[in-house]
Amino acid sequence: MAVKKKNSSTPMPKPSATSKKPARKARLISSKLAWKGRVFSVYSDKVEEPGDHINTRDVIRHNGSIVILAVDESKDPRDPEVIMERQYRHAAGQILLELPAGRIEPGEAPLAAAKREMIEETGYRAKRWTHLTKYFASPGFLGESMSIYLARDISAGKAQPEADEQIEVVRIKLSELLKMIAADKVHDGKTLIGVLFYDAGRRSGKF
Repeated sequence: MAVKKKNSSTPMPKPSATSKKPARKARLISSKLAWKGRVFSVYSDKVEEPGDHINTRDVIRHNGSIVILAVDESKDPRDPEVIMERQYRHAAGQILLELPAGRIEPGEAPLAAAKREMIEETGYRAKRWTHLTKYFASPGFLGESMSIYLARDISAGKAQPEADEQIEVVRIKLSELLKMIAADKVHDGKTLIGVLFYDAGRRSGKF
């Protein structure tokens, strides 16, 4: 006699919703200036972290910086030239290929800082400016934010670098710069972010 099999399959349990506490900031208990320099200061902060843990955080406070991605589209709008710099960076111990950049002075607007730094370091001026993005380079201990601006309709002029700035200004086609990035020949973070962000925007028709 044939035995009718029971249906052995059991319904899968529904995944339970994971309860998450809303994110909140750490509570600053105390802050002590440990070191003050010309460009940045270091503070030792005692904080109550989310989760009620008390920790001491050494934090570098910086007024913020701007980055300029200046492009010349006059010769070939499909493959513009990007204004770049080569300069020796002591902390990295090597010569780096970078986008022009500089710090924001106290009380200075970021766009004003971008226009000033572009003239000082490269001599170029631009008629059109667009804010691309803002990011934190290393938020685990560094409070510096960096705002990247796209500069277009540029014209050349005389650079006015500071005494300690030995900068070689170079023009590189975007296609060549992207090849250098893909070949691991560009190691500056702000340049990687700025160029790739700009290229993605061009591909989507934003720029």
